[in-house]
Amino acid sequence: MGPVALDTWVLVPAMLLLGLGLIMVGSASISIAESQGVGVYHYLLRHCIFIMLGIGLALSFRIIPIDFLERVSRPMMLLSALFLLLVFIPGVGYSVNGSTRWLRLGFVNFQVVEAVKLMAIIYVAGYLARKAELVHTRFFDTLKPLIYGGVLSAILLLQPDMGSAAVITAIIAGMIWLAGAAWKHILVLGMLTLPAFGFAAMEPYRLRRIVSFMDPWADPFNSGFQLTQALIAVGRGELFGVGLGASIQKLFYLPEAHTDFIFAVLAEEFGLVGVVLVLTLFVLLITRIMVIGIMAHRADRPFAGFLAYGVGLWLGLQAVVSIGVNLGVLPTKGLTLPLISSGGSSILMTLLALGLVLRIKYELDRDREVPSRQPIHLRRPMS
Repeated sequence: MGPVALDTWVLVPAMLLLGLGLIMVGSASISIAESQGVGVYHYLLRHCIFIMLGIGLALSFRIIPIDFLERVSRPMMLLSALFLLLVFIPGVGYSVNGSTRWLRLGFVNFQVVEAVKLMAIIYVAGYLARKAELVHTRFFDTLKPLIYGGVLSAILLLQPDMGSAAVITAIIAGMIWLAGAAWKHILVLGMLTLPAFGFAAMEPYRLRRIVSFMDPWADPFNSGFQLTQALIAVGRGELFGVGLGASIQKLFYLPEAHTDFIFAVLAEEFGLVGVVLVLTLFVLLITRIMVIGIMAHRADRPFAGFLAYGVGLWLGLQAVVSIGVNLGVLPTKGLTLPLISSGGSSILMTLLALGLVLRIKYELDRDREVPSRQPIHLRRPMS
Protein backbone atom coordinates (compact mmCIF):
# COMPACT_ATOMS: atom_id res chain seq x y z
CA MET A 1 0.00 0.00 0.00
CA GLY A 2 1.31 3.42 -0.93
CA PRO A 3 1.94 6.29 1.43
CA VAL A 4 -0.89 8.34 2.85
CA ALA A 5 -1.89 11.11 0.45
CA LEU A 6 -1.16 14.53 1.89
CA ASP A 7 -4.20 16.76 1.58
CA THR A 8 -2.73 20.27 1.32
CA TRP A 9 -5.82 21.92 2.82
CA VAL A 10 -5.18 19.93 6.01
CA LEU A 11 -1.40 19.84 5.84
CA VAL A 12 -0.61 23.53 5.19
CA PRO A 13 -2.75 25.08 8.00
CA ALA A 14 -1.57 22.38 10.42
CA MET A 15 2.10 22.95 9.57
CA LEU A 16 1.73 26.73 9.84
CA LEU A 17 0.06 26.38 13.25
CA LEU A 18 2.84 24.01 14.35
CA GLY A 19 5.43 26.54 13.15
CA LEU A 20 3.73 29.36 15.06
CA GLY A 21 3.62 27.08 18.07
CA LEU A 22 7.37 26.46 17.89
CA ILE A 23 8.03 30.20 17.72
CA MET A 24 5.70 31.01 20.61
CA VAL A 25 6.85 28.16 22.87
CA GLY A 26 10.43 29.31 22.31
CA SER A 27 9.51 32.91 23.10
CA ALA A 28 7.19 32.28 26.06
CA SER A 29 9.22 29.60 27.86
CA ILE A 30 12.72 31.11 28.05
CA SER A 31 12.16 33.00 31.30
CA ILE A 32 10.31 30.05 32.86
CA ALA A 33 13.12 27.63 31.96
CA GLU A 34 15.71 30.08 33.32
CA SER A 35 13.88 30.37 36.64
CA GLN A 36 13.79 26.57 36.98
CA GLY A 37 17.53 26.22 36.45
CA VAL A 38 17.28 24.31 33.18
CA GLY A 39 18.56 25.39 29.78
CA VAL A 40 16.80 28.39 28.26
CA TYR A 41 15.69 26.22 25.32
CA HIS A 42 14.56 23.32 27.51
CA TYR A 43 10.85 23.63 26.72
CA LEU A 44 11.47 24.42 23.05
CA LEU A 45 13.62 21.31 22.59
CA ARG A 46 11.08 19.23 24.49
CA HIS A 47 8.34 20.62 22.23
CA CYS A 48 10.37 19.71 19.12
CA ILE A 49 10.85 16.14 20.36
CA PHE A 50 7.11 15.69 20.93
CA ILE A 51 6.34 17.12 17.48
CA MET A 52 8.69 14.58 15.88
CA LEU A 53 7.13 11.76 17.92
CA GLY A 54 3.65 12.99 16.97
CA ILE A 55 4.55 13.04 13.28
CA GLY A 56 5.85 9.48 13.68
CA LEU A 57 2.51 8.45 15.21
CA ALA A 58 0.62 10.18 12.40
CA LEU A 59 2.68 8.27 9.83
CA SER A 60 1.55 5.02 11.44
CA PHE A 61 -1.66 5.40 9.46
CA ARG A 62 0.36 4.45 6.38
CA ILE A 63 -0.26 0.86 7.50
CA ILE A 64 -3.38 1.15 9.71
CA PRO A 65 -6.60 1.16 7.64
CA ILE A 66 -9.74 2.90 8.86
CA ASP A 67 -11.59 -0.44 8.74
CA PHE A 68 -9.30 -1.70 11.50
CA LEU A 69 -10.33 1.20 13.75
CA GLU A 70 -13.97 0.38 13.05
CA ARG A 71 -13.41 -3.23 14.11
CA VAL A 72 -11.83 -2.16 17.42
CA SER A 73 -14.29 0.67 18.12
CA ARG A 74 -16.50 -1.31 20.52
CA PRO A 75 -13.77 -2.06 23.12
CA MET A 76 -12.86 1.66 23.18
CA MET A 77 -15.85 2.32 25.45
CA LEU A 78 -14.46 0.22 28.30
CA LEU A 79 -10.80 0.97 27.60
CA SER A 80 -11.30 4.74 27.70
CA ALA A 81 -13.01 4.57 31.12
CA LEU A 82 -10.34 2.24 32.51
CA PHE A 83 -7.62 4.48 31.09
CA LEU A 84 -9.04 7.46 32.98
CA LEU A 85 -9.19 5.44 36.20
CA LEU A 86 -5.50 4.51 35.99
CA VAL A 87 -4.48 7.91 37.34
CA PHE A 88 -6.07 7.06 40.71
CA ILE A 89 -3.72 4.09 41.26
CA PRO A 90 -1.01 5.10 43.77
CA GLY A 91 2.41 5.19 42.17
CA VAL A 92 0.93 5.25 38.66
CA GLY A 93 -1.00 8.51 38.69
CA TYR A 94 0.78 11.83 39.09
CA SER A 95 -0.67 15.03 40.59
CA VAL A 96 0.12 18.61 39.56
CA ASN A 97 -1.40 21.62 41.33
CA GLY A 98 -3.93 19.41 43.11
CA SER A 99 -5.17 17.66 39.97
CA THR A 100 -4.51 13.96 39.29
CA ARG A 101 -4.49 13.79 35.50
CA TRP A 102 -1.15 12.29 34.49
CA LEU A 103 0.46 8.87 34.18
CA ARG A 104 4.15 8.36 34.89
CA LEU A 105 5.76 6.92 31.76
CA GLY A 106 9.45 6.75 32.50
CA PHE A 107 10.97 10.19 32.09
CA VAL A 108 7.72 11.85 30.93
CA ASN A 109 4.19 12.29 32.26
CA PHE A 110 1.27 11.59 29.93
CA GLN A 111 -2.08 13.36 30.31
CA VAL A 112 -4.57 10.52 29.93
CA VAL A 113 -7.56 12.58 28.81
CA GLU A 114 -5.86 13.54 25.53
CA ALA A 115 -5.84 9.88 24.44
CA VAL A 116 -9.35 9.35 25.82
CA LYS A 117 -10.72 12.13 23.58
CA LEU A 118 -9.61 10.21 20.50
CA MET A 119 -10.76 6.88 21.94
CA ALA A 120 -14.20 8.36 22.64
CA ILE A 121 -14.44 9.68 19.08
CA ILE A 122 -13.57 6.24 17.67
CA TYR A 123 -16.17 4.51 19.86
CA VAL A 124 -18.97 6.99 19.13
CA ALA A 125 -18.16 6.95 15.39
CA GLY A 126 -18.50 3.15 15.40
CA TYR A 127 -21.76 3.32 17.34
CA LEU A 128 -23.28 5.92 15.02
CA ALA A 129 -22.19 3.97 11.95
CA ARG A 130 -24.02 0.91 13.29
CA LYS A 131 -27.09 2.85 14.42
CA ALA A 132 -27.25 5.33 11.53
CA GLU A 133 -31.01 5.06 10.98
CA LEU A 134 -32.14 4.41 14.55
CA VAL A 135 -30.51 7.54 15.94
CA HIS A 136 -32.92 9.59 13.81
CA THR A 137 -35.98 8.28 15.61
CA ARG A 138 -35.28 6.41 18.84
CA PHE A 139 -34.56 8.33 22.02
CA PHE A 140 -32.74 5.39 23.62
CA ASP A 141 -30.23 5.19 20.76
CA THR A 142 -29.44 8.86 21.33
CA LEU A 143 -29.19 8.28 25.07
CA LYS A 144 -26.58 5.49 25.08
CA PRO A 145 -23.54 7.44 23.78
CA LEU A 146 -24.44 10.39 25.97
CA ILE A 147 -24.54 8.11 29.02
CA TYR A 148 -21.06 6.99 27.99
CA GLY A 149 -19.97 10.64 27.79
CA GLY A 150 -21.53 11.23 31.20
CA VAL A 151 -19.51 8.40 32.74
CA LEU A 152 -16.28 9.81 31.31
CA SER A 153 -17.22 13.28 32.53
CA ALA A 154 -17.94 11.98 36.03
CA ILE A 155 -14.48 10.40 36.23
CA LEU A 156 -12.88 13.60 34.90
CA LEU A 157 -14.70 15.69 37.51
CA LEU A 158 -13.12 13.50 40.20
CA GLN A 159 -9.59 14.27 38.92
CA PRO A 160 -10.73 17.19 38.70
CA ASP A 161 -10.81 18.34 35.07
CA MET A 162 -14.04 20.17 34.33
CA GLY A 163 -12.73 21.71 31.09
CA SER A 164 -11.99 18.35 29.45
CA ALA A 165 -15.28 16.92 30.75
CA ALA A 166 -17.18 19.75 29.05
CA VAL A 167 -15.22 19.31 25.80
CA ILE A 168 -15.81 15.53 25.63
CA THR A 169 -19.53 15.98 26.36
CA ALA A 170 -19.79 18.63 23.63
CA ILE A 171 -17.88 16.46 21.11
CA ILE A 172 -20.20 13.49 21.66
CA ALA A 173 -23.33 15.65 21.55
CA GLY A 174 -22.09 17.30 18.35
CA MET A 175 -21.40 13.96 16.69
CA ILE A 176 -24.87 12.71 17.62
CA TRP A 177 -26.47 15.86 16.25
CA LEU A 178 -24.51 15.54 12.98
CA ALA A 179 -25.77 11.95 12.78
CA GLY A 180 -29.30 13.35 12.61
CA ALA A 181 -30.55 13.02 16.19
CA ALA A 182 -33.50 15.23 17.04
CA TRP A 183 -32.76 18.52 18.75
CA LYS A 184 -35.37 17.78 21.43
CA HIS A 185 -33.57 14.57 22.45
CA ILE A 186 -30.21 16.31 22.76
CA LEU A 187 -31.79 19.25 24.60
CA VAL A 188 -33.51 16.97 27.13
CA LEU A 189 -30.29 15.04 27.74
CA GLY A 190 -28.34 18.27 27.97
CA MET A 191 -30.69 19.51 30.69
CA LEU A 192 -30.07 16.29 32.60
CA THR A 193 -26.32 16.97 32.67
CA LEU A 194 -26.69 20.50 34.02
CA PRO A 195 -27.08 19.43 37.69
CA ALA A 196 -23.79 17.46 37.55
CA PHE A 197 -21.85 20.34 36.02
CA GLY A 198 -23.67 22.81 38.29
CA PHE A 199 -22.67 20.79 41.36
CA ALA A 200 -19.07 20.59 40.13
CA ALA A 201 -19.06 24.34 39.51
CA MET A 202 -19.97 24.94 43.16
CA GLU A 203 -16.53 23.76 44.28
CA PRO A 204 -14.97 26.80 45.98
CA TYR A 205 -12.04 27.22 43.58
CA ARG A 206 -14.26 26.79 40.50
CA LEU A 207 -16.82 29.23 41.89
CA ARG A 208 -14.06 31.80 42.40
CA ARG A 209 -13.03 31.35 38.77
CA ILE A 210 -16.57 31.94 37.54
CA VAL A 211 -17.07 34.98 39.76
CA SER A 212 -13.68 36.43 38.82
CA PHE A 213 -14.44 35.84 35.12
CA MET A 214 -17.48 38.09 35.48
CA ASP A 215 -15.34 40.93 36.90
CA PRO A 216 -11.62 40.05 37.08
CA TRP A 217 -10.68 43.62 38.05
CA ALA A 218 -12.62 43.31 41.32
CA ASP A 219 -9.78 41.12 42.69
CA PRO A 220 -6.88 41.58 40.24
CA PHE A 221 -4.19 40.22 42.58
CA ASN A 222 -5.95 37.02 43.67
CA SER A 223 -8.86 35.25 41.93
CA GLY A 224 -8.75 37.54 38.89
CA PHE A 225 -4.97 37.55 38.50
CA GLN A 226 -4.68 35.16 35.53
CA LEU A 227 -7.40 36.82 33.50
CA THR A 228 -6.30 40.40 34.18
CA GLN A 229 -2.73 39.57 33.14
CA ALA A 230 -4.01 37.89 29.97
CA LEU A 231 -6.16 40.91 29.12
CA ILE A 232 -3.22 43.25 29.71
CA ALA A 233 -1.14 41.13 27.31
CA VAL A 234 -3.86 41.20 24.65
CA GLY A 235 -4.33 44.95 25.08
CA ARG A 236 -0.62 45.69 24.78
CA GLY A 237 -0.49 43.93 21.42
CA GLU A 238 -2.71 46.49 19.66
CA LEU A 239 -2.59 46.11 15.85
CA PHE A 240 0.89 44.76 15.03
CA GLY A 241 2.16 43.67 18.45
CA VAL A 242 5.23 44.64 20.46
CA GLY A 243 7.49 42.29 18.47
CA LEU A 244 8.70 38.72 18.81
CA GLY A 245 10.34 38.15 22.18
CA ALA A 246 9.33 41.58 23.52
CA SER A 247 6.38 40.45 25.65
CA ILE A 248 6.41 41.79 29.20
CA GLN A 249 3.54 39.66 30.53
CA LYS A 250 5.40 36.39 29.94
CA LEU A 251 8.05 37.52 32.45
CA PHE A 252 6.34 35.85 35.44
CA TYR A 253 3.23 38.07 35.30
CA LEU A 254 1.18 35.64 33.24
CA PRO A 255 0.98 32.12 34.76
CA GLU A 256 1.39 29.16 32.36
CA ALA A 257 2.53 31.53 29.59
CA HIS A 258 3.81 28.67 27.40
CA THR A 259 0.78 26.39 27.87
CA ASP A 260 -2.72 27.58 28.78
CA PHE A 261 -2.10 31.29 28.12
CA ILE A 262 0.19 31.11 25.10
CA PHE A 263 -2.45 32.80 22.93
CA ALA A 264 -2.29 35.93 25.13
CA VAL A 265 1.49 36.08 24.62
CA LEU A 266 0.97 35.63 20.89
CA ALA A 267 -1.56 38.48 20.89
CA GLU A 268 0.91 40.70 22.77
CA GLU A 269 3.84 39.99 20.45
CA PHE A 270 1.99 39.84 17.09
CA GLY A 271 -1.08 41.96 17.82
CA LEU A 272 -4.43 41.76 16.05
CA VAL A 273 -2.69 40.61 12.87
CA GLY A 274 -1.35 37.52 14.64
CA VAL A 275 -4.72 36.83 16.26
CA VAL A 276 -6.53 36.99 12.91
CA LEU A 277 -3.89 34.76 11.29
CA VAL A 278 -4.30 32.05 13.95
CA LEU A 279 -8.10 32.20 13.77
CA THR A 280 -7.99 31.98 9.96
CA LEU A 281 -5.70 28.94 10.04
CA PHE A 282 -7.96 27.15 12.53
CA VAL A 283 -11.05 27.94 10.43
CA LEU A 284 -9.35 26.58 7.28
CA LEU A 285 -8.14 23.43 9.03
CA ILE A 286 -11.39 22.58 10.78
CA THR A 287 -13.54 23.41 7.75
CA ARG A 288 -11.43 21.08 5.60
CA ILE A 289 -11.70 18.27 8.17
CA MET A 290 -15.50 18.61 8.21
CA VAL A 291 -15.57 18.65 4.39
CA ILE A 292 -13.60 15.38 4.40
CA GLY A 293 -16.26 13.99 6.74
CA ILE A 294 -18.97 14.99 4.26
CA MET A 295 -16.99 13.40 1.41
CA ALA A 296 -16.74 10.15 3.39
CA HIS A 297 -20.51 10.05 3.95
CA ARG A 298 -21.15 10.69 0.26
CA ALA A 299 -18.82 7.76 -0.50
CA ASP A 300 -20.96 5.57 1.80
CA ARG A 301 -18.28 5.36 4.49
CA PRO A 302 -20.19 6.53 7.59
CA PHE A 303 -17.59 5.43 10.14
CA ALA A 304 -14.86 7.44 8.42
CA GLY A 305 -17.23 10.38 8.13
CA PHE A 306 -18.09 10.40 11.83
CA LEU A 307 -14.40 10.04 12.70
CA ALA A 308 -13.60 13.17 10.70
CA TYR A 309 -16.53 15.03 12.30
CA GLY A 310 -15.30 14.04 15.76
CA VAL A 311 -11.75 15.22 15.12
CA GLY A 312 -13.04 18.49 13.65
CA LEU A 313 -15.30 19.07 16.65
CA TRP A 314 -12.48 18.23 19.07
CA LEU A 315 -9.96 20.65 17.58
CA GLY A 316 -12.58 23.33 16.98
CA LEU A 317 -14.13 23.22 20.44
CA GLN A 318 -10.79 23.08 22.23
CA ALA A 319 -9.44 26.00 20.18
CA VAL A 320 -12.58 28.05 20.88
CA VAL A 321 -12.40 27.37 24.62
CA SER A 322 -8.66 28.07 24.86
CA ILE A 323 -8.87 31.30 22.85
CA GLY A 324 -12.04 32.32 24.69
CA VAL A 325 -10.30 31.91 28.05
CA ASN A 326 -7.34 34.01 26.89
CA LEU A 327 -9.64 36.78 25.63
CA GLY A 328 -11.76 36.78 28.77
CA VAL A 329 -15.00 35.60 27.19
CA LEU A 330 -15.01 32.21 28.98
CA PRO A 331 -14.13 31.19 32.57
CA THR A 332 -10.54 30.06 33.10
CA LYS A 333 -9.97 26.41 32.14
CA GLY A 334 -6.74 24.45 31.91
CA LEU A 335 -6.94 23.60 28.20
CA THR A 336 -4.09 23.85 25.73
CA LEU A 337 -4.41 25.49 22.32
CA PRO A 338 -4.10 22.63 19.78
CA LEU A 339 -0.85 22.57 17.76
CA ILE A 340 0.46 25.74 19.46
CA SER A 341 0.68 25.28 23.24
CA SER A 342 3.53 23.43 24.90
CA GLY A 343 2.23 20.07 26.09
CA GLY A 344 3.53 16.72 24.97
CA SER A 345 0.31 14.74 25.40
CA SER A 346 -1.73 17.27 23.47
CA ILE A 347 0.75 17.53 20.59
CA LEU A 348 1.07 13.73 20.28
CA MET A 349 -2.65 13.04 20.16
CA THR A 350 -3.51 16.05 17.97
CA LEU A 351 -0.98 14.99 15.34
CA LEU A 352 -2.21 11.39 15.57
CA ALA A 353 -5.77 12.64 14.97
CA LEU A 354 -4.64 14.66 11.94
CA GLY A 355 -2.86 11.56 10.61
CA LEU A 356 -6.18 9.73 10.91
CA VAL A 357 -7.93 12.46 8.87
CA LEU A 358 -5.23 12.26 6.19
CA ARG A 359 -5.71 8.49 6.08
CA ILE A 360 -9.45 8.95 5.53
CA LYS A 361 -8.77 11.31 2.63
CA TYR A 362 -6.19 8.91 1.17
CA GLU A 363 -8.67 6.02 1.22
CA LEU A 364 -11.34 8.18 -0.41
CA ASP A 365 -8.91 9.18 -3.19
CA ARG A 366 -7.72 5.59 -3.60
CA ASP A 367 -11.23 4.19 -3.90
CA ARG A 368 -12.20 6.90 -6.37
CA GLU A 369 -9.25 6.04 -8.60
CA VAL A 370 -9.86 2.26 -8.60
CA PRO A 371 -12.35 2.20 -11.52
CA SER A 372 -9.96 4.18 -13.74
CA ARG A 373 -7.23 1.62 -13.08
CA GLN A 374 -9.26 -1.38 -14.22
CA PRO A 375 -7.94 -2.96 -17.43
CA ILE A 376 -9.91 -2.18 -20.57
CA HIS A 377 -11.05 -5.30 -22.42
CA LEU A 378 -11.34 -4.65 -26.13
CA ARG A 379 -13.91 -6.56 -28.11
CA ARG A 380 -12.31 -9.00 -30.52
CA PRO A 381 -13.18 -8.36 -34.13
CA MET A 382 -15.33 -10.94 -35.86
CA SER A 383 -13.44 -13.22 -38.20
